[in-house]
Amino acid sequence: MSRNNRTLIPQARHGLDKFKVEVASELGINDYESIDKGNLTSRENGSVGGEMVKRMIADYESKL
Repeated sequence: MSRNNRTLIPQARHGLDKFKVEVASELGINDYESIDKGNLTSRENGSVGGEMVKRMIADYESKL
């Protein structure tokens, strides 16, 4: 299975990275931007991405 992690709007990359660090911090994963993600469990890494998606969907739905 091939994954494509490119950002559709390149100008949004900085905002997404900042959002990722904020979510990780709220989940108790400190220094997320500077740690080796390979040292985190799949659950920890997945929790960050999952929470990001959950919040983006909630934000979108609140604007409908």
